[in-house]
Amino acid sequence: MRVFLTGASGFIGSRILTELLAAGHQVTGLARSESSAQALNNAGADVHRGTLDDPDTLAAGAERADAVIHTAFDHDFHRFVENCEKDRRVIHALGQALKGSDCPLIITSGTGIGDDGATAIAQENQFKAGDHNPRVATELAGNALLAEGIDVRVVRLPQVHDTLRQGLMTYYIQHAIEKGVVACIGDGDNCWSAAHVSDVAALYRRVLEDGESGKRYHAVAEEGVPLRQIAEIVARKLNLPLIAIPASEAEAHFGWFAIFAGLNLRASATWTRQQLGWHPTGPGLLEDLENMDYAPLLSSR
Repeated sequence: MRVFLTGASGFIGSRILTELLAAGHQVTGLARSESSAQALNNAGADVHRGTLDDPDTLAAGAERADAVIHTAFDHDFHRFVENCEKDRRVIHALGQALKGSDCPLIITSGTGIGDDGATAIAQENQFKAGDHNPRVATELAGNALLAEGIDVRVVRLPQVHDTLRQGLMTYYIQHAIEKGVVACIGDGDNCWSAAHVSDVAALYRRVLEDGESGKRYHAVAEEGVPLRQIAEIVARKLNLPLIAIPASEAEAHFGWFAIFAGLNLRASATWTRQQLGWHPTGPGLLEDLENMDYAPLLSSR
């Protein structure tokens, strides 16, 4: 297939690019800079120049493709609400470019959107349109396109990691260095789901090749890693004290990260594995945290 991939030079997208090319697909990657374009060329992809801030620039890339995988997202969490709305506009533009075709559009959401409050763990078939999480805008945009007859599939991400990056944990580590302490809210017994980036890339390919319109898939290898265990490793590796703070002090301590720090983000991928035969094999989150090199982070203090 000819696949248009947004976020193709990013942490997750670059691994999806490699996965797709190895499977024999042709890939055109979105690039907003010359350095990104060169990286995509070097990897064996074609290049389409555009930017999330101007969704219409993405339309031509989608129009020439047999499928679109959308992983690009503006990760400035100080503007999280605005960036989720930006994602809504991008998804709408991509969908309109595919209107009238049978080309699939795979969009990216978070496992937290699968928590409708009815169970202790997020599930693929759960979705609450009125969820307070701003990222719900992504799936609302997808639902609107489904109603127009567009083949939309959703991949929901947990904390995606290797020994260089760990999703929101990357910001957690940076914050700890800035504050000089590693903090948990209360006992730190809230849990976060996780998956290695190589396994996540493999799932995107399976959703492309074997997924179904209107279905949501969870890229979850570990259903729930306690934040306390994460914090203990980070504190030891950074040689910083580990402290517990009450929920009432979370915003003062964590700033924008407070909205995530106390969340319980457990998620299941049982259905996803059954449907697609996806079997994660990569290292776990705690293993990657143990094996990462903290020296560059410490040297930037």
